Amino acid sequence: MYELAIGAIIAALIFDFVNGFNDAANSVATVIGTRVLKPIHAVLLSAVANFAGPFIFGVAVAMTISKGIINPDDVTIYMILGGLSAAITWGTLCTHFGLPISNSHSLIGGLIGAGIAGVGIENLLLDGMTKTLTGIIVSPLGGMAIGFLFAGIIIAVFASKPPQKVNYSFGKLQLISSAWFALTHGANDGQKVMGIIVLILFSEGLITDVADVPIWVILAAASAIALGTFFGGYKVIKTLGMKIARLRPYQGFAAETGGGIVLAIFAFFGIPASTTHAITGSIMGAGAVRRKRAVRWGVGKRIVFAWLITIPGAAAIAYVVTIILNFFI
Repeated sequence: MYELAIGAIIAALIFDFVNGFNDAANSVATVIGTRVLKPIHAVLLSAVANFAGPFIFGVAVAMTISKGIINPDDVTIYMILGGLSAAITWGTLCTHFGLPISNSHSLIGGLIGAGIAGVGIENLLLDGMTKTLTGIIVSPLGGMAIGFLFAGIIIAVFASKPPQKVNYSFGKLQLISSAWFALTHGANDGQKVMGIIVLILFSEGLITDVADVPIWVILAAASAIALGTFFGGYKVIKTLGMKIARLRPYQGFAAETGGGIVLAIFAFFGIPASTTHAITGSIMGAGAVRRKRAVRWGVGKRIVFAWLITIPGAAAIAYVVTIILNFFI
């Protein structure tokens, strides 16, 4: 039986890698789009910050994943494998088509679908579902509001300064804001796979309390998401950094800072937020501060469509895979 547990842990780390691969765009898109850093330098900075995030912000989000969606006592290794298979499949497909979907919600959708197949919809837990819904609604709107506000304040304060000097100064500051967003990204998304691995260990009797996260689990999850970020998908970076809005350095700084604030707050309260939602909302807010037409809202609608279908799509795949695993294994 331990072979299945090892396989499930490997699958969880693969998902973590895919998560970093898709979400690489979240933390480096604006700094590349404003041409402050070359792509290779940007993803290296982001990878290091992603690795550090879980060690700085704690494991509150991991606890939501491990015991907030399904009662840990009800979880089986087949349900975890079904949920992970769905999350990996969905994330890989969306990365291929350049859609910056929420890997967080593909994982949660996978857990929901596996939970319905394994214990029934009536046994899903309200607490984690409520936190997930909060993240879906608040993270893009909060990111948009803060990005718009920060960019507006910068315009008001530096209105009399030469544009070239302002762009140069905020180009340098973007190095800090990009690292900040990557740090909070690692703090939020890096913890989700920790919660899954803890569930695997608990379901196999290898640990007795899901609140105990072994240090090797933190190291493994942080490393996987950092590597995925380093090898991140250029298609998604192009969508977020170049297609939604043409940003100037001060707008990139505002978007990254605003998105990072949203994620830091959510990490503190254990809410599994979507980093994609947060940064996309922030980019739209910062891009629209001068005029609404500066934002390519058509691209935004396409991204929103991907968001809406992520949880049900991943849940449907997980449901089928879990049923198959239970039947044949």
